[in-house]
Amino acid sequence: MTLTRTTRLERGRSALGPALELVHTGRAPTRAVLTAELGVTRATAGAVAAELETLGLIEVDSRPGAAAGSQGRPSHRLAIDPAGPVVLAAQVHADGFRAALVGLGGRIVATAPGCMTVPADPVHVLSAVVDAGTELLRSTGRRCLGAGLAVPSAVDETDGTALNPLHLAWPAGAPVREIFTERVRETGVLGPVGTAGTADAADTPVTAFTGNDVNLAALAEHRHGAGRGARDLLCVATGHRGVGGALVLDGRLHTGSSGLALEVGHLTVNPEGRSCHCGSRGCLDVEADPLAFLDTAGREPGPEVSLLQQARDLLRTEYEDARVRTAAETLIDRLGLGLAGLVNILNPDRIILGGLHRELLEADPERLRAVVAERSLWGRSGGVPILPCTLDHNSLVGAAELAWQPVLDDPLAAMAG
Repeated sequence: MTLTRTTRLERGRSALGPALELVHTGRAPTRAVLTAELGVTRATAGAVAAELETLGLIEVDSRPGAAAGSQGRPSHRLAIDPAGPVVLAAQVHADGFRAALVGLGGRIVATAPGCMTVPADPVHVLSAVVDAGTELLRSTGRRCLGAGLAVPSAVDETDGTALNPLHLAWPAGAPVREIFTERVRETGVLGPVGTAGTADAADTPVTAFTGNDVNLAALAEHRHGAGRGARDLLCVATGHRGVGGALVLDGRLHTGSSGLALEVGHLTVNPEGRSCHCGSRGCLDVEADPLAFLDTAGREPGPEVSLLQQARDLLRTEYEDARVRTAAETLIDRLGLGLAGLVNILNPDRIILGGLHRELLEADPERLRAVVAERSLWGRSGGVPILPCTLDHNSLVGAAELAWQPVLDDPLAAMAG
């Protein structure tokens, strides 16, 4: 009997991480589904759910109601605990930064934007990011278990350096993970409830991560948004400046040998086009981003709001203007050409578009899909679904996913820290 109980307890503890991930990604809304997905007995699934509830990570509906027309005993519903712990997520872009507290399930609990000219020294902006996050933690009183940062650059996975922050004034090879981790440690962001900024919190082991913003957007969309259920997911997006891409294969980001894969912004889509920061000409990066749209539409960008917001506003409010419509069609054709080349090489089962590309898709979906189908072998043979991203601030949510991963791997160890 003791051996049986011990075996069941060990099996249940080993299932805590997989169970939490199933609830976190919405794939186990009930205890019955959790039982089936884990391949365990109802008793074990019940014990696992109860343990996660005791840890303050999920809620178990103690009085489940039967759905209309259903038969048999209703299953207990599972949900993320809305008062549970959070992680600090941050994104730096060409027009400033945004800090947020993100709970399990990809839910943004609180957010604080910061507009500033990003200086050449990343310490300045990363200090402001962490300070903003610390203030959010103080105001909410939430426990913080980790920190994640999204940057508009390829990030070397081995040492966390930003290798090509072309749209920032940072030097190539800026040690962003080291700086971010140090600021998180100094500020005491991580630790028990209410300890942010205290000496005790500063002694807490630091869990801070850094990644490319589009990679993280793809990860977030795959787990919580438009990419959910895709096996081979291609994400292409333009944010404040430039164009980025990411690929999720079998549920995992494909980052290459050291984090540099899918630099799609430097595909040539117009050989006689604009000069690119990389030294080439006519790259997707400078032919299909917000600045390119404003320029093609004959509009001078202003300093009041971000380039992305200016481009969105123009597309939404003046699409009937002939020059604006022509500019949109030009960008759609260039984007479609780039996507077709990627489809030929990668054969994804779904494409999702973010930033201004999402707006272009929604403005003329048939044109974009026709360009991709005409230019790609696999597009002509059946078509690849092209969908808009659905998450607000998906790079922030993706940065949070990096910070949540140790908790998903081992909830007991993470909550005991």
